[in-house]
Amino acid sequence: MDKKNFKAWLYLLPAILFLGLFLVYPLIDVFIYSFEEGYNFASQTYYGVGPYNYSYVLHDTYFLQAVKNTFLLVIITVPVSTGLALLISVGLSSIKPLRELYQTIYFLPYVTNTLAVGLVFMILFQKTEYTDGLVNLFINWFGGESVDFIDGPYWAKMFVLCFYTVWVVLPFKILILTSALASVNQDYYKAAKVDGTSRLRIFTRITLPMISPMIFYLVITGFIGAFKAYSDAVALFGTDLNAAGMNTIVGYVYDMLYGDSGGYPSYASAAAIILFAIVLTITCINLLVSKKHVHYS
Repeated sequence: MDKKNFKAWLYLLPAILFLGLFLVYPLIDVFIYSFEEGYNFASQTYYGVGPYNYSYVLHDTYFLQAVKNTFLLVIITVPVSTGLALLISVGLSSIKPLRELYQTIYFLPYVTNTLAVGLVFMILFQKTEYTDGLVNLFINWFGGESVDFIDGPYWAKMFVLCFYTVWVVLPFKILILTSALASVNQDYYKAAKVDGTSRLRIFTRITLPMISPMIFYLVITGFIGAFKAYSDAVALFGTDLNAAGMNTIVGYVYDMLYGDSGGYPSYASAAAIILFAIVLTITCINLLVSKKHVHYS
């Protein structure tokens, strides 16, 4: 090893140690725990090794419900939030007066505490003995019947959770896409206008390809973030998510460790590894798709 390579590895050593200690080692540890049947954290003992923990988790109705909720959340919120962010960013980029003010207003939800926002959403959607909530007032005004969005039917609760999630993640995506649009070379737009190209064709042939790396980045991070959702559901439905039927995979892992059904680190580890496998698989699929649809300038 020459002197330059030695210096490079020396500079990388702190980062390698940090990643190994706080990322690689815990992942290996959790993988080992997931195969230790009946693991007791206090005594550091277990009575067997095998795939039983995975079998238990995959047959647990609470886990299957959590998987269903998580996938619905991912499938709905990631495309909707990314599409809305793109539309809003294009709108912000096309106006000059008060652009900075609008950007600040759209970014405010991102710096607001998620639990505080959840309480506001509960006030807007929850039915109480005193009021049906502001949203139900609008529904009644248009002739509809009141809906209990917090303690009512499953579809109503899922709608609120998706609405809340989109609201929380939208500001960050708007910020990223607005910056990406600002970095597009204006000469492309000038040349297209000289040729008389329509706005729709300019958007699909110039704007989208030029900002496709950022869109892909937001889709990947959106998938990962939605699969890790937990605080959003707690903010709306409380800590007993199994009773509400709105638990997520991360919530299931937490419950197995610290919740009312806690004390089962082996089951929690198996669920965490399953979540890791799901996220890794979807990320790899997105990477393969991106090779054809993402254009790096």
